[in-house]
Amino acid sequence: MSETRLRPATGVDRRAVAAACVTVVFWASAFVSIRSAGAHFAPGALALGRMFAGSLVLGTIVLVRREGFPPRAAWPGILLSGVLWFGVYMAVLNWGERKVDAGTAAMVVNIGPIAIALLGGWLLKEGFAPRLLAGIAVSFAGAVVVGVSMSDGGGAPLLGVGLCVLAALSYAAGVVAQKPALRHTSALQVTAYGCFIGMLCCLPFAGQLVEQTADAPLSATLNVIYLGIFPTALGFTTWAYALARTTAGRMGSTTYAVPAIVVLLAWVFLDEVPGPLTFLGGALCLAGVAVSRGGARRPVTGFDPKAAEGPPVRQDLPGR
Repeated sequence: MSETRLRPATGVDRRAVAAACVTVVFWASAFVSIRSAGAHFAPGALALGRMFAGSLVLGTIVLVRREGFPPRAAWPGILLSGVLWFGVYMAVLNWGERKVDAGTAAMVVNIGPIAIALLGGWLLKEGFAPRLLAGIAVSFAGAVVVGVSMSDGGGAPLLGVGLCVLAALSYAAGVVAQKPALRHTSALQVTAYGCFIGMLCCLPFAGQLVEQTADAPLSATLNVIYLGIFPTALGFTTWAYALARTTAGRMGSTTYAVPAIVVLLAWVFLDEVPGPLTFLGGALCLAGVAVSRGGARRPVTGFDPKAAEGPPVRQDLPGR
C-alpha cells in the first residue's frame, strides 16, 4: 500500500502531466478572454458570469455522475478554495486586467508558484526549496519593474500590477487549501463545489451582470461563457486531478509556461505586445520562480510521513 501511495511522488504520472498541460493552455487563454470581455463587463459581473456558466456545467456533470456531497473532512479546503480562488481571485484578476494588458497580468500572477511553494512547505509539510527566499526577492523585483514600466507616471497601471499580485496570493492560498480536500473526495467534487461557493460570493453583482449582458455584444457574452466552461469547469478539474497526484509546489511550477502562451495569444487576438522593460520585469518574475524551485530535488516530494499516520487516503482518487 505504501508503495502505491509513493508512486505519484517518485515517478511520472503521464495522466497528471497531460491534465496539467490542458490546464495551462486553458488558463492562458483565460487571460486573453478576460481582457476582451472586460471591455463590456465590470470585474464583479464578469466573475459572476464565469462562475455561473462553470457551475451549470459542473453541476450537470455532478448530477449525471451522482457524486453527491463531499464528506465533512473535505469541506474546510473546499470552502477556503471556493472563497479565495473561485471568488476573490476571479474578481481581483478581472479588475487588474482592466489596468494592464493580458501578457503583463499573466507575468505578474505567475509569482503565485513561489507563494504556493512557501505555503505548501509550511502548511502542507512539503519542505522548502533552499533558494526559495532568493526566488521571492527576484520575483518581487520583477513585479516592481513591470509596475514601473506600465506606470507612465500615473497610478492606474501600478494599481493593476498590485491587483495582479493580490490575485496571485489569492490563487496560491486557494491551491494550498484545495490540496488537503483532495485526500477525501474527487477532483470533480472539489472543483464543482468550489465553483458553487465562488458563484455565491459573487452574487452581489447579479444586477450588474444582467444589465451589462443586455448591452454587451454577443462576442463578449460568448467570452464569458467560454471562461466558465473551459478555463473554469474543465481547466480547474484537470488541475485538481493533477494536484491530487503530486505536491502543491510542483503543480505551481507547471504554470511557468502560462505567460509565454498568453503573450502569443494576446498578440494574435488582441494585438497587445508588452514593451521591452515589461518583458524584462516578466522575465525576472519567471526567473525568481525558477530560482525558488531549481534546487528542490528531493527523493520524495509528495508524501508526508506524518500524514501517513492519519486517516488513509482514498485510493480511487481523483477520477473514480
